[in-house]
Amino acid sequence: MTEPPNGLRGDYEFVTPEDARAALQRGRGRGVRIALIDSGVEAGHPGLAGLELSDDVAVETSGVRLKMRAGEGRDVYGHGTAVASILHRIAPEAEIGSFRGLDERNQSRSFIIAECAQLAMERGYHIINCSFGCKGHVNYILDFKAWVDAAYQRGIHIVSACNNQQSNVREWPSHFPSVISVGMADTPSDWIGFRPGNMVEFVARGERLKVPWLGGSTKIESGSSYAAPHIAALVARFLSVHPDAHPWTVKPLLQAVAEQ
Repeated sequence: MTEPPNGLRGDYEFVTPEDARAALQRGRGRGVRIALIDSGVEAGHPGLAGLELSDDVAVETSGVRLKMRAGEGRDVYGHGTAVASILHRIAPEAEIGSFRGLDERNQSRSFIIAECAQLAMERGYHIINCSFGCKGHVNYILDFKAWVDAAYQRGIHIVSACNNQQSNVREWPSHFPSVISVGMADTPSDWIGFRPGNMVEFVARGERLKVPWLGGSTKIESGSSYAAPHIAALVARFLSVHPDAHPWTVKPLLQAVAEQ
Protein backbone atom coordinates (compact mmCIF):
# COMPACT_ATOMS: atom_id res chain seq x y z
CA MET A 1 0.00 0.00 0.00
CA THR A 2 1.29 3.47 -0.87
CA GLU A 3 1.48 5.79 2.12
CA PRO A 4 -0.09 9.26 1.81
CA PRO A 5 2.34 12.19 1.31
CA ASN A 6 3.91 13.86 4.34
CA GLY A 7 3.22 10.78 6.43
CA LEU A 8 -0.55 11.43 6.62
CA ARG A 9 -2.52 8.28 7.42
CA GLY A 10 -6.09 9.54 7.41
CA ASP A 11 -5.97 11.01 10.94
CA TYR A 12 -4.70 14.41 9.86
CA GLU A 13 -5.84 17.60 11.54
CA PHE A 14 -9.08 19.14 10.32
CA VAL A 15 -8.47 22.82 9.58
CA THR A 16 -11.36 25.25 9.18
CA PRO A 17 -11.17 28.52 7.22
CA GLU A 18 -11.13 30.33 10.57
CA ASP A 19 -8.15 28.21 11.66
CA ALA A 20 -6.43 28.98 8.35
CA ARG A 21 -6.99 32.71 8.71
CA ALA A 22 -5.54 32.64 12.22
CA ALA A 23 -2.51 30.65 11.04
CA LEU A 24 -1.82 33.13 8.24
CA GLN A 25 -1.89 35.94 10.79
CA ARG A 26 0.29 34.39 13.51
CA GLY A 27 2.58 32.00 11.64
CA ARG A 28 6.11 33.16 10.85
CA GLY A 29 7.36 30.23 8.80
CA ARG A 30 9.36 28.44 11.49
CA GLY A 31 10.28 24.91 10.42
CA VAL A 32 9.23 25.47 6.80
CA ARG A 33 11.69 25.30 3.90
CA ILE A 34 11.10 27.32 0.71
CA ALA A 35 13.06 26.51 -2.45
CA LEU A 36 13.56 29.52 -4.69
CA ILE A 37 14.22 28.56 -8.32
CA ASP A 38 15.45 31.79 -9.81
CA SER A 39 18.53 33.77 -10.88
CA GLY A 40 20.33 33.30 -7.56
CA VAL A 41 20.39 35.40 -4.40
CA GLU A 42 22.95 38.11 -3.66
CA ALA A 43 24.31 37.17 -0.25
CA GLY A 44 24.96 40.11 2.03
CA HIS A 45 22.55 42.47 0.29
CA PRO A 46 21.38 45.00 2.92
CA GLY A 47 17.79 44.32 1.86
CA LEU A 48 18.16 40.71 3.00
CA ALA A 49 19.35 41.38 6.53
CA GLY A 50 19.05 38.29 8.71
CA LEU A 51 18.68 35.85 5.83
CA GLU A 52 21.11 32.94 5.64
CA LEU A 53 20.47 30.62 2.72
CA SER A 54 19.95 26.97 3.63
CA ASP A 55 21.19 25.98 0.15
CA ASP A 56 22.94 27.93 -2.58
CA VAL A 57 23.19 25.87 -5.75
CA ALA A 58 23.63 26.76 -9.44
CA VAL A 59 22.45 24.42 -12.18
CA GLU A 60 23.92 25.22 -15.58
CA THR A 61 24.37 23.63 -18.98
CA SER A 62 26.89 23.53 -21.76
CA GLY A 63 24.87 22.25 -24.66
CA VAL A 64 22.67 19.51 -23.23
CA ARG A 65 24.88 18.42 -20.31
CA LEU A 66 23.91 19.61 -16.87
CA LYS A 67 26.40 20.64 -14.24
CA MET A 68 25.80 21.65 -10.66
CA ARG A 69 28.05 23.88 -8.60
CA ALA A 70 27.96 26.22 -5.62
CA GLY A 71 25.94 29.37 -6.16
CA GLU A 72 28.64 31.47 -4.44
CA GLY A 73 26.15 33.99 -3.08
CA ARG A 74 25.61 35.40 -6.57
CA ASP A 75 22.56 36.63 -8.39
CA VAL A 76 23.28 36.85 -12.11
CA TYR A 77 20.29 39.06 -12.95
CA GLY A 78 18.71 40.58 -9.82
CA HIS A 79 15.34 38.88 -9.98
CA GLY A 80 16.06 36.17 -7.40
CA THR A 81 17.27 38.66 -4.79
CA ALA A 82 14.05 40.64 -5.19
CA VAL A 83 11.88 37.54 -4.81
CA ALA A 84 13.89 36.30 -1.81
CA SER A 85 13.34 39.63 -0.04
CA ILE A 86 9.55 39.25 -0.29
CA LEU A 87 9.65 35.67 1.01
CA HIS A 88 11.88 36.69 3.92
CA ARG A 89 9.84 39.75 4.84
CA ILE A 90 6.53 37.91 5.06
CA ALA A 91 7.80 34.60 6.49
CA PRO A 92 10.95 35.73 8.37
CA GLU A 93 11.53 32.42 10.17
CA ALA A 94 11.24 30.19 7.09
CA GLU A 95 14.39 28.67 5.62
CA ILE A 96 15.09 29.76 2.04
CA GLY A 97 17.27 27.82 -0.37
CA SER A 98 18.49 29.28 -3.65
CA PHE A 99 18.49 27.01 -6.70
CA ARG A 100 19.86 29.12 -9.51
CA GLY A 101 18.37 27.95 -12.79
CA LEU A 102 17.82 31.28 -14.57
CA ASP A 103 20.69 32.95 -16.43
CA GLU A 104 21.97 36.49 -17.00
CA ARG A 105 19.01 37.18 -19.32
CA ASN A 106 16.55 35.82 -16.73
CA GLN A 107 15.88 32.84 -19.01
CA SER A 108 16.24 29.11 -18.62
CA ARG A 109 15.49 25.72 -20.18
CA SER A 110 12.86 23.26 -19.02
CA PHE A 111 15.34 20.52 -18.10
CA ILE A 112 17.37 22.94 -15.95
CA ILE A 113 14.22 23.95 -14.07
CA ALA A 114 13.33 20.26 -13.65
CA GLU A 115 16.77 19.53 -12.18
CA CYS A 116 16.44 22.43 -9.71
CA ALA A 117 13.00 21.17 -8.66
CA GLN A 118 14.28 17.62 -8.24
CA LEU A 119 17.16 18.83 -6.06
CA ALA A 120 14.75 20.83 -3.91
CA MET A 121 12.50 17.80 -3.43
CA GLU A 122 15.43 15.57 -2.55
CA ARG A 123 16.66 18.09 0.02
CA GLY A 124 13.36 18.23 1.86
CA TYR A 125 11.83 21.55 0.85
CA HIS A 126 8.14 22.03 1.58
CA ILE A 127 7.42 24.83 -0.93
CA ILE A 128 8.86 25.57 -4.37
CA ASN A 129 8.52 29.18 -5.54
CA CYS A 130 8.50 29.56 -9.33
CA SER A 131 8.48 33.24 -10.33
CA PHE A 132 8.62 32.41 -14.05
CA GLY A 133 6.59 30.72 -16.78
CA CYS A 134 7.11 28.75 -19.97
CA LYS A 135 4.84 28.93 -23.03
CA GLY A 136 6.71 26.19 -24.86
CA HIS A 137 5.98 23.19 -27.00
CA VAL A 138 4.10 20.17 -25.65
CA ASN A 139 7.44 18.45 -24.91
CA TYR A 140 8.30 21.26 -22.50
CA ILE A 141 4.89 20.93 -20.87
CA LEU A 142 5.58 17.26 -20.22
CA ASP A 143 8.95 18.19 -18.71
CA PHE A 144 7.16 20.45 -16.24
CA LYS A 145 4.33 18.02 -15.57
CA ALA A 146 6.70 15.25 -14.49
CA TRP A 147 8.15 17.15 -11.54
CA VAL A 148 4.93 19.02 -10.71
CA ASP A 149 3.15 15.66 -10.32
CA ALA A 150 6.04 14.25 -8.30
CA ALA A 151 5.89 17.24 -5.94
CA TYR A 152 2.14 16.87 -5.47
CA GLN A 153 2.49 13.19 -4.67
CA ARG A 154 5.10 14.06 -2.02
CA GLY A 155 2.92 16.76 -0.49
CA ILE A 156 5.16 19.61 -1.70
CA HIS A 157 3.47 22.93 -2.44
CA ILE A 158 4.27 24.70 -5.72
CA VAL A 159 3.52 28.41 -6.13
CA SER A 160 3.96 29.91 -9.59
CA ALA A 161 3.65 33.25 -11.35
CA CYS A 162 1.45 33.58 -14.43
CA ASN A 163 1.82 35.58 -17.65
CA ASN A 164 2.17 39.30 -16.90
CA GLN A 165 0.03 40.54 -19.76
CA GLN A 166 -2.84 38.05 -19.78
CA SER A 167 -3.39 35.48 -17.08
CA ASN A 168 -5.37 33.26 -19.47
CA VAL A 169 -2.26 32.74 -21.65
CA ARG A 170 -1.21 29.22 -20.78
CA GLU A 171 2.16 29.05 -19.10
CA TRP A 172 3.83 26.33 -17.08
CA PRO A 173 3.86 25.46 -14.28
CA SER A 174 1.13 28.00 -13.43
CA HIS A 175 -1.63 26.33 -15.45
CA PHE A 176 -1.42 22.91 -13.79
CA PRO A 177 -4.40 22.45 -11.43
CA SER A 178 -2.24 21.26 -8.52
CA VAL A 179 -0.18 24.47 -8.60
CA ILE A 180 -1.10 27.63 -6.67
CA SER A 181 -1.05 30.11 -9.56
CA VAL A 182 -0.70 33.82 -8.87
CA GLY A 183 -1.20 37.02 -10.84
CA MET A 184 -0.41 40.56 -9.75
CA ALA A 185 -2.76 43.09 -8.20
CA ASP A 186 -2.29 46.76 -7.43
CA THR A 187 -2.80 46.83 -3.69
CA PRO A 188 -0.66 48.27 -0.88
CA SER A 189 -1.05 45.29 1.44
CA ASP A 190 -0.17 41.59 1.46
CA TRP A 191 -3.74 40.76 0.52
CA ILE A 192 -4.91 37.62 -1.25
CA GLY A 193 -7.55 37.82 -3.97
CA PHE A 194 -9.37 34.83 -5.43
CA ARG A 195 -10.66 34.59 -9.00
CA PRO A 196 -13.04 31.62 -9.24
CA GLY A 197 -13.31 29.95 -12.62
CA ASN A 198 -9.77 30.88 -13.70
CA MET A 199 -6.75 28.59 -14.04
CA VAL A 200 -4.81 31.41 -12.37
CA GLU A 201 -6.91 31.58 -9.24
CA PHE A 202 -5.08 34.00 -6.97
CA VAL A 203 -3.82 37.57 -7.14
CA ALA A 204 -1.49 39.32 -4.71
CA ARG A 205 0.55 42.49 -4.44
CA GLY A 206 2.85 42.89 -7.43
CA GLU A 207 2.57 46.44 -8.73
CA ARG A 208 5.44 48.95 -8.39
CA LEU A 209 7.31 47.30 -5.54
CA LYS A 210 10.62 48.61 -4.28
CA VAL A 211 12.85 45.54 -4.14
CA PRO A 212 16.56 44.74 -3.64
CA TRP A 213 18.55 44.30 -6.86
CA LEU A 214 22.15 43.69 -7.91
CA GLY A 215 25.13 45.30 -6.23
CA GLY A 216 23.28 46.29 -3.08
CA SER A 217 20.91 48.48 -5.08
CA THR A 218 17.11 48.72 -5.15
CA LYS A 219 14.68 48.94 -8.02
CA ILE A 220 10.98 49.54 -8.65
CA GLU A 221 9.50 46.41 -10.26
CA SER A 222 6.07 45.11 -11.22
CA GLY A 223 4.90 41.67 -12.24
CA SER A 224 3.40 38.38 -11.19
CA SER A 225 6.98 37.32 -10.30
CA TYR A 226 6.64 39.46 -7.20
CA ALA A 227 3.04 38.45 -6.45
CA ALA A 228 3.91 34.73 -6.30
CA PRO A 229 6.31 34.97 -3.31
CA HIS A 230 3.65 36.83 -1.34
CA ILE A 231 1.49 33.70 -1.56
CA ALA A 232 4.41 31.28 -1.12
CA ALA A 233 5.37 33.08 2.09
CA LEU A 234 1.79 32.95 3.34
CA VAL A 235 1.72 29.20 2.67
CA ALA A 236 4.90 28.98 4.78
CA ARG A 237 3.17 30.87 7.58
CA PHE A 238 0.24 28.47 7.38
CA LEU A 239 2.48 25.37 7.36
CA SER A 240 4.42 26.60 10.38
CA VAL A 241 1.16 26.23 12.33
CA HIS A 242 -0.29 23.22 10.46
CA PRO A 243 2.82 21.37 9.20
CA ASP A 244 1.07 18.25 7.88
CA ALA A 245 -1.30 20.06 5.54
CA HIS A 246 -1.17 18.66 2.00
CA PRO A 247 -1.64 20.76 -1.18
CA TRP A 248 -5.12 19.28 -1.62
CA THR A 249 -6.21 21.03 1.62
CA VAL A 250 -4.12 24.22 1.52
CA LYS A 251 -5.32 25.47 -1.86
CA PRO A 252 -9.06 25.29 -0.99
CA LEU A 253 -8.38 26.92 2.37
CA LEU A 254 -6.59 29.81 0.65
CA GLN A 255 -9.58 30.15 -1.65
CA ALA A 256 -11.90 30.23 1.36
CA VAL A 257 -10.03 33.02 3.16
CA ALA A 258 -9.19 35.14 0.10
CA GLU A 259 -11.28 38.09 -0.98
CA GLN A 260 -13.24 37.94 -4.23
